Amino acid sequence: MKPLASELRTNRSPESALLDITDLRVDFPVRRNLLGRPVQWLRAVADASLSVYPGEVVGLVGESGSGKTTIGRAALRLIRPTSGRIDFDGQDITQLSSKALRPLRRSMQIVFQDPFDSLNERMTIAALIGEGLSIHRMGTSTERRQAVGEVMREVGLPAEWAGRYPHSLSGGQRQRVGIARALAVRPRFLVADEPVSALDLSIQAQVLNLLLDIRDRHGLGILFISHDLSVVRFVSDRVLVLYLGRVVESASVEALHDNPVHPYTEALVSAAPQVGGRNGRSRIRLVGDIPSALNPPSGCVFRTRCPIATKDCASQEPPLRQIAPGHAVACWRRP
Repeated sequence: MKPLASELRTNRSPESALLDITDLRVDFPVRRNLLGRPVQWLRAVADASLSVYPGEVVGLVGESGSGKTTIGRAALRLIRPTSGRIDFDGQDITQLSSKALRPLRRSMQIVFQDPFDSLNERMTIAALIGEGLSIHRMGTSTERRQAVGEVMREVGLPAEWAGRYPHSLSGGQRQRVGIARALAVRPRFLVADEPVSALDLSIQAQVLNLLLDIRDRHGLGILFISHDLSVVRFVSDRVLVLYLGRVVESASVEALHDNPVHPYTEALVSAAPQVGGRNGRSRIRLVGDIPSALNPPSGCVFRTRCPIATKDCASQEPPLRQIAPGHAVACWRRP
């Protein structure tokens, strides 16, 4: 029997969640017939449920192709889900039109992965940061200039840089501009899509600390997407582990690190760098590549790389079930 989605997320009431996603499924057409009708679909996300509360950072972690970015974009309704429900601040936004979504757009923003491709090189820093203010017609032109100056100070950008262009900035500085652009309209929810993966290690900690400072200052709910479990552990309160579009484990960051249950989570945790050594935890090396989402394995999608899989794992997909308060896993062999 499928467990209630709210029981798998957190002990808090789903009614108080800023974002509440239930049984999200996203399919993309990959082949069409001569009439232009889809005849083959790729299932990017299958029956994913999660919630994000004000002042909370929820991490999504998994290999490339696991569906992390698709969930993030669906949460913002940048893509329309195939099925499921997305509630933002208590309102179902799953089927809202672009016009109906417009008033909500300022409350939900995104920081993109690549700080080089996400900024228009022909616009000044001030124009980039203030673009959202103009689109949403927030304040007068004087008030918008003041708001741009305030958010630049908040993210650590000198005021004299307002007239500069992105090409004159480093990767870390450009990402601060991206964060400032998202913050300028004073959102309540932020999707951070691999925000530090394109940055040098020396800059990553600065950007991560900036995001946490902003979370604490404004009470933002943040959906943090990364393939790096050590980064997710640093910033997140709760973590969902994705594999081939499925949530295979969901837990608090402490429980996930100290007591990973799913074999895939165990492998990810064992591969993460450990301060002071691995403390007796041996490295688990997965064999083979992640299967194609066009032709996923039957039953448990992880079984082709799982070190404890049996023939029974191929017969039916394991449901995500609660094994402890706030801790859920999808595995026939565990616990």
